[in-house]
Amino acid sequence: MDLLRDNELIYGRLLPVDQKHLIERYNKALVAFGLKPTKLEKFEIDRTGFSPQVAEELGDVQYLDPNEVNRRFIILTPEQIDLPVVHTAFSNTSQLLYEFMTANQRAVDALTIKDVIYGEIEDSVSKVETIEDLLSIQQVAFRVLSAEDVLGKAAELGTLVDRLKQEPDAWRDNDMLNRMVDLAKVCGDIRENALVPDQVIFRHNAFWTSHFGGVYIFVDKDVTTVIANPSAPGFRRSRPWQVSYLSLNDADRVFRFLASTGRVELPRASWIETSDYLEHRAEMLVRDLIHKAEPERDISKLDKVWLQTWIHSNAALIKREGTFPFLNAAKRDIARYGQLKLEDVLPEHRFLLVRAKPNHPDAWLTNRLISDFVPFDFVSRYIFNKQGFYRDYKTFAEPWRSHVVDVLKTTYLKDKAGFRKQLYGLTD
Repeated sequence: MDLLRDNELIYGRLLPVDQKHLIERYNKALVAFGLKPTKLEKFEIDRTGFSPQVAEELGDVQYLDPNEVNRRFIILTPEQIDLPVVHTAFSNTSQLLYEFMTANQRAVDALTIKDVIYGEIEDSVSKVETIEDLLSIQQVAFRVLSAEDVLGKAAELGTLVDRLKQEPDAWRDNDMLNRMVDLAKVCGDIRENALVPDQVIFRHNAFWTSHFGGVYIFVDKDVTTVIANPSAPGFRRSRPWQVSYLSLNDADRVFRFLASTGRVELPRASWIETSDYLEHRAEMLVRDLIHKAEPERDISKLDKVWLQTWIHSNAALIKREGTFPFLNAAKRDIARYGQLKLEDVLPEHRFLLVRAKPNHPDAWLTNRLISDFVPFDFVSRYIFNKQGFYRDYKTFAEPWRSHVVDVLKTTYLKDKAGFRKQLYGLTD
C-alpha cells in the first residue's frame, strides 16, 4: 500500500501531531482506554483521532474500534472537524462526529485549550452478532470524558454557582467559595466558556457497516431495508414484518428498491449529456478489459487515441463481452429520445446508467451501493467505497496498481469537488 500512501490515496490529509503537550494529552486518552501510550515523537490523526502510525506501533488497527461498534474518539483540536475518517466500521461515523463537533463547537473549542476530549460513540449494543443487533441501533450517545476532568469540574462549578444563586446563606460558606475559586482557576468563567457539551445524542440513520461482509441499512418512513449477503446471521429472520431484506446478489430487486424510493437519477439527457457519465463508464470498462486481456502490459502512457486503436483492434473481444456496445447504444437512445426505458435492460447493466439523486440525504451511501455493482469503475469505487477499493487494490498486479494510481491522480485528486460535481452532481 506504499504507492497509495505516497500519493495520498490512503491516509491522506491527516493532521500531524508533533507537539509535546498534544502527544502527552493523546497518551492520557490511550491510557484511559487501557492502551499503552505511544512512544512516537510524531504521528498523524484523522477526525476521530485514529492514527495509522499509532495503530502500527500497537499492532492493532482496531485500537479505537475494538468490537467494531461503540467507536472511540480522541479530540485534540477543533481542527479535526475538517479531516477525513480513514478507518471505521460504519459509513456514518464521520458524519456523526461532524454533527457532534458542530453542535458543541464552543465546548470543543474551550476544552481543547486545556485538555483532551475522549470517549465513545455509544450504540445500544456492545457487540454485533446478528443483523438484529444492527437494526436495534437507532441513535447514538456520545460519552464524553476529559483527561484532566475539566468536564467534571465545570459541571461541579455550575452546580455551586446555582446553589450560590438559589440559597440565601450560601455566600457565608467559605469552604464552598474557596472550592469555586479553585474550580474557576481550571475552568475559567463558565458563563462565557461553555465547557459541557449540550448535545450528545444523535440519530443513527441509513448506513453501511463492514460486519458480515458488508451490510447496507436504509431507513424509510414505513419500512427499513437491509441489503446484505443472505448468509449474514439474522438475514430474513429479524423482524420480517417491518424489515425488507434484499440480497446483494439480486441486482434486479436492489435496483427496483433504489428507483422506487427515489434514491437514483434515471438515465435522462438532462444530466447524462452534461456530465459525460456514460463516457466515463465506457473508458473505465475499456481500461478494465485491457487489464484482463493483457495483465502485464504497461499502460502508464495510455491516452484516448491509444484507447480507440485498442478498441478497433479488439472488436471481437469487446462485442463478445457486450458492455461497451450496450453503453454506446444507450448513449444513442438517450440522445435521440431524451431518456432510456430500463424495463428491457439487464438488471446488472442498469447500474451503469444511474447515479444517486444528488439532493437525497442518502446520496453518498447510494453511490457506494451502486459501485458494488460496477466494480471495474475504480474511480467511483475509490470515491464512495474506499474499503472496497483497498480490498480490490490488494489483488492488482504491479503495472495495474501504478496505472490506477495515475488515473486517480490525474482525474479525481486534481479537483475533487469539481470532479464530484461534474460526474455525480454532488456539491458537498
